[in-house]
Amino acid sequence: MSAGIFSRALLGAFSAALFSALPASASAAEKQYTVTAPDGVQLAVQEAGDPNGPPVVFIHGLLGSRLNWQAQVERAQLGGYRLITYDLRGHGLSGKPADAAAYTEGRRWADDLAAVIEAAHAMKPVLVGWSLGGAVISNYLASYGDGGIAGAVYVDGVIELKPDQIVAHPQVYRDMVSSDLKTHLDGERAFLALCFHTQPDRTTFERLLANAAIASWEMQSSVQSMSIPVSEGLGKAHVPVLLLYGARDALVDAHAAIARAREINPRIRSVVYAESGHAPFIEEPDRFDRDLAAFLRSALSR
Repeated sequence: MSAGIFSRALLGAFSAALFSALPASASAAEKQYTVTAPDGVQLAVQEAGDPNGPPVVFIHGLLGSRLNWQAQVERAQLGGYRLITYDLRGHGLSGKPADAAAYTEGRRWADDLAAVIEAAHAMKPVLVGWSLGGAVISNYLASYGDGGIAGAVYVDGVIELKPDQIVAHPQVYRDMVSSDLKTHLDGERAFLALCFHTQPDRTTFERLLANAAIASWEMQSSVQSMSIPVSEGLGKAHVPVLLLYGARDALVDAHAAIARAREINPRIRSVVYAESGHAPFIEEPDRFDRDLAAFLRSALSR
């Protein structure tokens, strides 16, 4: 058995064991199920909040999972909404295909999101995408249009994978896809640290680091070439769109990303948190939840 096949099998077994080992209290408080994407990838989906409330679909970023949105799921500010999270392909408890095309073809990520929305029977949800999740939203808009959603929020979202928008960390990205385990894990730890201007507490950081460690190596290598038809997606959106970025983002150049997004869609609004890094929803959760709740009320009232 090759090292790659062995690592994928091990990750699959670990993910299955982790899923089955979730405490009973988590199952009682949240709804959890799987959705099959058009290309057969199994996607782990979770729901919390008010099951009869307006739906909000949260889309995490690179090396993440639904755990990134823990603060939003647990806080009362968003308790009146139906909060739907899912693990992207190659992440968390979702399937981890081995072929590069499963990650480089942006349409696949769009199809995943569409499958989750359909399976959840989420009528006119608001989409909230962090980092890579922003690229997923753009792919969804390009493939499906905005007729089925009420609005979108890009949280330090990737607009395009271009040097003027993505802060250069060549050594970190090389280390993340290294075949040497120590180098690989050190690269993931360095990447995660770059996500925050104000670092989270130790328990949260360690949980997110463990979360990153089960992400697919093939995905990490291939996703750097993911297609993002941003002009056909974000550029043609007529629903309300909010760009919410941290000014101290060490991974995405907030001002360049916002400028490019506004260039292709002058209708969008933007908010910049002066003291946040790449993850304002973790660094300043109270403020983020208030701003998100305000956007949800506005978008869903149209």
